[in-house]
This record gives sequence, C-alpha cells and structure tokens, in this order.
Amino acid sequence: MKTAISVPDELFREADDFAKRTGTSRSRLYSDAVSEYLARRRHEEITAKLNEVLAEEPNRLDPVLARIQAASIGPDEW
Repeated sequence: MKTAISVPDELFREADDFAKRTGTSRSRLYSDAVSEYLARRRHEEITAKLNEVLAEEPNRLDPVLARIQAASIGPDEW
C-alpha cells in the first residue's frame, strides 16, 4: 500500500542516508521501523497486563515448592 507521511527534514535526511549506506530502500526502512516499533509496543502491553494481573494475585511461593527448588540447586561452589 502506498501512503504519504510527514517527517521532520533532519529525520528524513538521516533515514535516507542510512538507507543508501545499507542498500535498503526507504520503503523497506520505514516498514521495518514501524514493524519494530509495533512489536516493542506489543511487548510493553503484554508486560503491563502481566504486571496488572500479578499485582492482584498473591505472590507467594508454595513452601513445599520452595524447598524442592532449593534442594535442586545444591550447595554453592564459591
């Protein structure tokens, strides 16, 4: 899909220079940048939702499970 966007002149020049240096088309550069930006936002949204759920739930480890985990680690070898 074709679209027109406005970006500050300096950002456009930097992006254009980068695309030329890396042999990437501007279209590909902008597509990759938007894709990466959206992926990062999805991760942030997932983290926020997990934090919200975990804030509402008790965050205690079952004592039996804690003992089993501690036993599986073994002694420190410092």
